[in-house]
Amino acid sequence: MPLPEPVLEIARRLQYAGFDTWCVGGAVRDWRLGLSDQDVDLATAATPDQVQALFPRTVAVGVKYGTVGVFDRQRRLHEVTTFRRDVSTDGRHAVVEYVVSIDEDLARRDFTINALAWHPLTRELRDPFGGAADLDAGVIRSVGDPARRFAEDYLRILRMLRFAARFGFTIDPLTWEAAKGAAPELTGLSAERVREEWFKGLASARSVVELVRGWREVGAALVWMPELDDASHIVEPVRVRDSVVLTAALCRAAPEVLARLKASNAEIMRAQALRRGPAEPESAEPVAVRRWLARVGDAADDLMSLAEIRGGGPPSWRASVEQSRARGEPTSRGGLALTGDDLRAAGVPIGPELGRLLEKLLDVVLEDPARNTRDTLLALVQSWR
Repeated sequence: MPLPEPVLEIARRLQYAGFDTWCVGGAVRDWRLGLSDQDVDLATAATPDQVQALFPRTVAVGVKYGTVGVFDRQRRLHEVTTFRRDVSTDGRHAVVEYVVSIDEDLARRDFTINALAWHPLTRELRDPFGGAADLDAGVIRSVGDPARRFAEDYLRILRMLRFAARFGFTIDPLTWEAAKGAAPELTGLSAERVREEWFKGLASARSVVELVRGWREVGAALVWMPELDDASHIVEPVRVRDSVVLTAALCRAAPEVLARLKASNAEIMRAQALRRGPAEPESAEPVAVRRWLARVGDAADDLMSLAEIRGGGPPSWRASVEQSRARGEPTSRGGLALTGDDLRAAGVPIGPELGRLLEKLLDVVLEDPARNTRDTLLALVQSWR
């Protein structure tokens, strides 16, 4: 497994100090799959205090769970976590204790494909649960008893779906049945953790349709997103991976779904704008495109992405939008050559009339952008008054 030199330096210092140290996590899995992943996590027999004593620059990113961030010479952060096992859990958070063996640490992992470790110095691949064979076979399988694994942290159900959709893997039948049985317990998770898994899944899925099918069939959608459709209207491959736009494409009442998942106000407002639409201009003619851009405002790019998701490619009218933008054609009051200050200087009082005149001027310019000059617009205002 090729490793960045800063990671090797950290591992050497720990190992030479007498603390067994291994590369763990997704980087090992992805390397075994032939994928590139420079974000390498380390697991070690050293306690957090011992890690902090060995390195001059550290940060306590998760000391409660045994994790210390170590800065390399380029001031990049690398996570170093003490070998640990779960003592107790409520299905959301675990109480852990430190152990001295990498095998004990790997035994608490969720799936066999994530229970691999690579020794950076001896170059040994540690695989006590057959994760390499499951990677070769394309199978997601729990480490040990699947019901127990999910009861330790029900978020693992959603992680299972994400990994299956990302890699195009099948799910071991026993693991699948245990996940279905545990799915009602997803209600106990925080909305933030669910949202993070949903967004990560949308961003990484080889097949968005398969990700949606998994959420629906395992029972996760029923708990958190009953508005999630079956995705039969989605044309793959999906190239747009914006989480808000994809949620709008896949869910009825997307703003309400995002609010339930405690998305940001900005994300919820984007979903609301997508729902308001209109979804596309009446035609690809320049005037129709300009009027559509004026009506939808900042939602134009999201609406074009939504149309691409539903149509399997860029919409036919996208070129007209890009041409209008390239010409610098105004589609809002801010693009007018005449401002509110100009109108007030011309004797228009502050109030409804000023706003009405600006809207009327915008309508003229949308019809004919060549008329967007200060003198032309001022003459129009004077003729209207």
